[in-house]
Amino acid sequence: MAEPSYSDIQKAVRVEKLRIWFAWICGNVILLIIANGTKDIHILSVITQILLVVGFLALTVALFRMTGALNRKALAARREVLDDDL
Repeated sequence: MAEPSYSDIQKAVRVEKLRIWFAWICGNVILLIIANGTKDIHILSVITQILLVVGFLALTVALFRMTGALNRKALAARREVLDDDL
């Protein structure tokens, strides 16, 4: 089995990052749609807005944690493929 090239690793990382960002955008759009749908019911609107903020923060934290983990994996793979010692 052939070793992956650095170019293959870069492409895989780029695709995974696009998937992560797409999921983040979709999650936030869903939260906004739900918040917009409940804006006429006052108490539910307040609860929905609070959940919107909490959901946004949770999705954003997950986004940056996943991207950081992916960057660390890519760096380790880069070192392995290129026999690079940083």
